[in-house]
Amino acid sequence: MLDSDLFLLELIALEWLIAMMAAGLLLGFGIRDWRRRQRHAAAAGQRREGVVAEWHHLSADQVLARVGAHESGLSTSQARRRLDEVGPNRLPEPRPRSALVRYLSQFHNLLIYVLLAAGVVTALLQHWLDAVVILGVVLVNAAIGFVQEGKAEDALKAIRQMLSPSAMTLRDNKLVTVEAADLVPGDIVQLQSGDKVPADVRLLRSKGLFVEEAPLTGESVPVEKDCRILPSQTPLAERNCMAYSGTLVTQGQGTGVVVATGGATEIGRISALVANVQQLTTPLLRQMDQFSRWLTGAILVLATVSFVFGVLIRDFTAAEMFMAAVGLAVAAIPEGLPAIMTITLAIGVQRMAGRSAIIRRLPAVETLGTVGVICSDKTGTLTRNSMTVATVQTSERQINVTGTGYEPQGTFLDGSNELAPGDDLPLQELLRDAALCNDATLAEQAETGWEVHGDPMEGALIVAAAKHGLDLEQTHRCWPRADIIPFESGHKFMATLNRCENDERLIVVKGAPEVVLGMCDTARGADGDLPLDRDLWLQRMDAMAAEGQRILAVATKSVDCAQQELGFADVEGGLTLLGLLGLMDPPREEAISAVRACREAGIRVKMITGDHAGTAQAIAKRVGLENHERVLTGSELDTLDDDALTDLVNTVDVYARVTPEHKLRLVELLQRTDAVVAMTGDGVNDAPALKRADVGVAMGINGTEAAKEASEMVLADDNFASIASAVEEGRTVYDNLKKAILFILPTNGGEALVVLSAIVLGFHEFPLTPVQILWVNMITAVTLALALAFEPPEPGVMGRPPRNARQPVLTPLFLWRIGYVSVILMAGTFGMFLWEQRQNATIEEARTVAVNTLVMFEIFYLFSARYITAPVLNRQGLLGNSYVLYAVGLLVVFQLAFTYLPALQALFGTAAISAGVWLRIVLVAVSVLFIVELEKMLVRRWFRPKERVRELDQVSG
Repeated sequence: MLDSDLFLLELIALEWLIAMMAAGLLLGFGIRDWRRRQRHAAAAGQRREGVVAEWHHLSADQVLARVGAHESGLSTSQARRRLDEVGPNRLPEPRPRSALVRYLSQFHNLLIYVLLAAGVVTALLQHWLDAVVILGVVLVNAAIGFVQEGKAEDALKAIRQMLSPSAMTLRDNKLVTVEAADLVPGDIVQLQSGDKVPADVRLLRSKGLFVEEAPLTGESVPVEKDCRILPSQTPLAERNCMAYSGTLVTQGQGTGVVVATGGATEIGRISALVANVQQLTTPLLRQMDQFSRWLTGAILVLATVSFVFGVLIRDFTAAEMFMAAVGLAVAAIPEGLPAIMTITLAIGVQRMAGRSAIIRRLPAVETLGTVGVICSDKTGTLTRNSMTVATVQTSERQINVTGTGYEPQGTFLDGSNELAPGDDLPLQELLRDAALCNDATLAEQAETGWEVHGDPMEGALIVAAAKHGLDLEQTHRCWPRADIIPFESGHKFMATLNRCENDERLIVVKGAPEVVLGMCDTARGADGDLPLDRDLWLQRMDAMAAEGQRILAVATKSVDCAQQELGFADVEGGLTLLGLLGLMDPPREEAISAVRACREAGIRVKMITGDHAGTAQAIAKRVGLENHERVLTGSELDTLDDDALTDLVNTVDVYARVTPEHKLRLVELLQRTDAVVAMTGDGVNDAPALKRADVGVAMGINGTEAAKEASEMVLADDNFASIASAVEEGRTVYDNLKKAILFILPTNGGEALVVLSAIVLGFHEFPLTPVQILWVNMITAVTLALALAFEPPEPGVMGRPPRNARQPVLTPLFLWRIGYVSVILMAGTFGMFLWEQRQNATIEEARTVAVNTLVMFEIFYLFSARYITAPVLNRQGLLGNSYVLYAVGLLVVFQLAFTYLPALQALFGTAAISAGVWLRIVLVAVSVLFIVELEKMLVRRWFRPKERVRELDQVSG
């Protein structure tokens, strides 16, 4: 076959490749547009189906009439018909993308197209090893993306698992147990302690019913339920006549009618929100997409211009210039860059895992470095999600209690003085009686530590008593319970009758302070009982409430030793107030220091919670949020349009009583102001905002599976402080990525300039062949550039503000440095090639010298690239990263094999060279280190004012 025929075949193959790439691009855009239309249609359908009655605003009779039911329940035939009409009580499961489609979608990237084109061209040149290497890089990137794909589907599966597997309902006027999936609107269900609510239920009757709604609303303690009609605008977290699917009954009993099942429930609505939230790409992916478009255009323009110049000006044949253009394109393509990016991110993942931050989506590692706002949930994130007695108020003094969680370790402080057991008898009596009028228990588990069984607020009381040295078991043995009035919402207190071994009888009342205060005539003091000063105690209650504390009052009364039963008449009056107990879900100590570290790093922390405004404000003040004076509630958010709220989101840091829609809206509006947002949370209600945020951060221990699956990062220790550590690692990863780019691109630039110079000067034998260029690109990237991924954090990495996510990868400084170093590499490599030719060396020997000169240039430039503007001619700069030294040693071994092994000589067209030639190569190549260090010094001293240093180069050492 003639050379011209081979050239035509290669040209036809290349045209076919370009056509297929164009068709794939159009097909990809078509599939993306079709998917977007499908998502919009699904979202519209969900909105139409989501228009439901305000069940909390209707009376029981109205609700029953609306759903066509009776208190005796449905018949089996009615239930079957309704099940056929509305479908099973499951969340809708959209058809997931097939594994093949998910895998092929990983190739829909312009830089991948460029790599594939390089691989095909290399295959056309019949250099199969290099083609396989390039293809391997593409496949590795696709495999990683494929594994990380599918987060939305996993989030929906996790939410579906929250539905109750069975339920107790009335069918044919009989109480039966049915599968939760078979429940329909109109079913009458019974709820009792320990049940997971199987559907959205409007309560008809309740007795001491408390429901844990933290995963849905963010409420830190179980919510008391009743059957009262509520205003139509009542927020979700305050709809006490409703029990919602997926929440947990912690205490009491209730009966209600099912008003919504499956996708129509509140959990279903959140599921739809997660499904329809558009997930944003990361700053790095956006920048690399922009860079790949720019690089592709530059390569095509440069190859075309060189082709035309060679044919028209230098009289090359079309076949010669085609191969020269291919060599130029191969030289300019950074084949190793995607692999280096992937490996650098993976190393960041390993580092973060060592600091309790588990990364689920690889590019999120880098995104953490750009975060400017952290939107944090309160319960379980900034706080411990465990109620603790923080303050005790007796007649004489206010006592602060230290220690958090359920471990009975802490102190009681009167100012700065620690109170030992026995120092304050009224305090000791108050804690004893709070433990007696209590149904919770405290136990230490071998695996999980101290746990409370029962109501969290009651658990906090017995923990406080144990902190002060009270033996709980001994106390209950000495004062066994004779009778009880259980807590109910109607009377808002609990009372017990306890007897002592000497037949003394004691009534203890614990409950809402305004109720207990009305039962009391006196207050216990150190020297006896005093007349009750109601106004003074009300002031004390207001002061404790202003600190975000939930207040309980404890009172007591001695009765006749013959009394065996306890009735309401026994507690109507004549009691003695022992004191007040202020409880709160305290902030984590480490969260306080982490918020401080974030502020120093220029990151603003905002609290977005479903809890009460007062509680949220108190916690915000204690953790040190920048603006804790202003609180926006969910009802206020509903009155603001997007423009008005956009003006507030940058200044207001505390949001309370918010719904999942509010959280999602706040994240979107912050992103509209160009902020890079991280959202933390642990509940189902956090899932939509977690998915929408640039970085979603879920709690690993107390977080729901829905929150974990919707997030990019999971904190293994549920510690807000781990976020600050992750941000530091994220900034370090981005720094190292930029160093790798600044190292790799001058190599490609130098190679391209060598080929271009040969064309301009009319050389028919080029200093570098395409296959030799591929060797340099792949080997140096794998060895030298990879060493930069192990660079430690720069000094002061957390003392600078977040980088601008819109800032391009190639800043003016980077473009100057890339061009500057490229010229140095080109001059030295081309000069050594010409020198060897004039010494009568063969073309193979001259090319071997050129390749080794280029590689040696890179070795010395690697040391300079460790710092962007800081000097490296010191011990730390030259020896501070052992991986750099290992990489240099490995590359030297590779180059010796490249030069002297017969198999590689035949493959790459190289020849052996003498020791004297090696000495010349090293002397020429070492110049790049000193020349670049001189340029750095000039940049630091004259050309870059301090104000511009941070703007242009945030990774300077």
